[in-house]
Parts: sequence; C-alpha cells; structure tokens
Amino acid sequence: MSAVMITRKVRKWEKLPGKNTFCCDGRVMMARQKGVFYLTLFLIVGTCSLFFAFECPYLAIHLSPAIPVFAALLFLFVMAMLLRTSFSDPGVLPRALPEEATFIEMEIEAANGNVPAGQRPPPRIRNVQINNQIVKLKYCYTCKIFRPPRASHCSICDNCVDRFDHHCPWVGNCVGKRNYRYFYLFTLSLSLLTIYIFTFDIVHVVMRSVDNGFLNTLKQTPGTVLEVLVCFFTLWSVVGLTGFHTYLISLNQTTNEDIKGSWSGKNRVQNPYSHKNIIKNCCEVLCGPAYPSVLDRRGLMQEDSPALSDAPPSSSSSSSVPQTTKTTAPLIPNEHTPDEAKPSIAAPPEKSPAPREEPAGAKVPPLASPETDAETSIAKDQTH
Repeated sequence: MSAVMITRKVRKWEKLPGKNTFCCDGRVMMARQKGVFYLTLFLIVGTCSLFFAFECPYLAIHLSPAIPVFAALLFLFVMAMLLRTSFSDPGVLPRALPEEATFIEMEIEAANGNVPAGQRPPPRIRNVQINNQIVKLKYCYTCKIFRPPRASHCSICDNCVDRFDHHCPWVGNCVGKRNYRYFYLFTLSLSLLTIYIFTFDIVHVVMRSVDNGFLNTLKQTPGTVLEVLVCFFTLWSVVGLTGFHTYLISLNQTTNEDIKGSWSGKNRVQNPYSHKNIIKNCCEVLCGPAYPSVLDRRGLMQEDSPALSDAPPSSSSSSSVPQTTKTTAPLIPNEHTPDEAKPSIAAPPEKSPAPREEPAGAKVPPLASPETDAETSIAKDQTH
C-alpha cells in the first residue's frame, strides 16, 4: 500500500482556528460552551408554555382574547432575537497568514531596533487618531495582528472580535459588532415578556381568589405559582441588564470599555466615538448599517490529504530490485574491524577432505581450464 496525495475542496469554516462550533454547513456559528444557552431556552420556553396552558384560557374568556395573542407575538420576537444573537458571527477577525505574520514581525523588529539582552522589548502598540483623539492599537500575539479600535481577544472563543462587548454564556456566543443590536433587543423584549407574564399571573390569582379564596386558588393553580417564582427571580436580573446596556448605548460605549475604564475621564481621555448626543448614539448603535462577515465561512479552499492506494506492485518493479549479500568481514582488516571478524593470518589452512578413490577402469576426463589447455599445447609442440 502506498500513500497518494489527493486534492479536495473543503469549506473554510472547517479549517478556521479558534474555539467555535459550526452547524448547517457553516451558517450557524456558536461557542463550544452551550450548556447555559440550553438553560436559557428551557426557562423561556417552559415559562411561556405554562402561561399559555394555565392562564391564557381563563384570561381570554374573562378579560380579553388579545392577551394570549400579544403574548405569543412577544414570545416569538424574543426567540427570534435570541437565536439571531446566538447563531450569528459576532464580528470575528481573521488571523494573519504565515506570510503576513512574518512581514509584521519584520516591521516590528525594524521599528524597535536591537533590544539588549536581559531587557524587556517595548510594547507592540500603534497609535491612530480618531476624532482628534489618540487611540492605541494593541498587537494580538495569538492572531498575529494589530487589533482595530474597540476590538479585543475573547479568551473563551479564542478569537479577536471587532467592537467586543462581552462574552455572554446565556446566549452561547460573543457579543460584538455584528450582533450587539440583536442582543439588546433580546434583553429588552425578554424584560417586557417577563413583566407581562408576571403581571397577568398576579391578575389571574386575584380574579380566582374572589370566588375561591386565596389559598384554594394557590392549590388549584400550581403552574401559576411556579411561573410567579421564576418571573420574580429573573425579573430583576433581566431588567437590570437591559437598563445597564441602555446606559451604555446612550454613551456609545461597550461593556469592555466600561469595565476597563477606557473613557473614564482620567488624564483628559474622552470617548472619541460618542456624538455627545443620546439620540445620535442610540441611532448609530441600533439603526446603523448591518456589517457583513469578514470570515467567508462558506467559501471553498483546496486541501491536500494523503490517501492509501491498494494497487499491487508490478512484477517489473519487483524484479528490478537488486539483491545484496551481507559481508561479515572486510577483505582487508583495519582498525575499525572487530577482532573476532578479522581473519587469522597465522592459522594453518584447513585440510581438504581426501578425494574419494575412483574404481579402476573408470577414468573421468579432466575438466577444461586455462591451465590444462596451456599444458596440452606445450606437449604437442614438444612432440613435433
């Protein structure tokens, strides 16, 4: 069996570095850690299912049939924004090719010069000016690139993300330039859905308590009690998260910049991306253009892979292989030859076995050889 190189076409998402998972032939992109994302789906779908099963039939009859209709529309919008945030590319930046990384290293070494031994090399930083403000571009040692402004490397996904906000385990993906607006709409709609379900759960309990009493109502509607508990403990976190991101959008700031204090006003450093107007900042973040992905996940590339060939070897190739004999000792001994392999000079020659006597009358003619031919020719010359 022999190895043969076969060139085949593969999708680029199959060879992308990082810690992401892809589905549907590269159309769906998520982080590898998806356990909390499944918990999010379970809580949303489970709570809404209980609400549609226990409260909606009673409320549609005694209050208005629009209550379950609006709840269904709000639930569908929440699920759409969640899946759009979780399954999309957040703005991952491609890593530098080996040739590009080598060129960047040469540029850095030429700019820094020779660093004496034992001294730490200067930081790899480039300065750019944005709205009359100096912004530093940091070098990523993993991706081998100078990150664009507001980009950062996610340690969980192992990728540089443009306008990196944070990595959210509840959606199972990073939140960046391409999916931030969907993340914000998800938190906002989820807050409204939680408040909506919690409010009508209380209304349902109050209306039933008028006829049956409060304790009897709790015993008759265990699903309502469970919904109230789930909504009560999730309401504060979801609404608080929505309020925090509303504050960040009004300043045109990211969670990563807020945690690091990048534009906190120290050393007279102001946010160069803010328009100093809340409406303009909100319009830029929420109503700006949709940026395309720079990964080209479904593009084609060629890959050389080895394959085993089962074709039997030809007879001509097998017969043409020269046969070699193994030599136990060299003809002329030297200092590299072991003693046991050197032939002994003083040893007497071995005696050849005595020739077997031939019976009388049976003479065997001698074999022809150059010596016997020479003796025969000399005898003939002497007779003549």
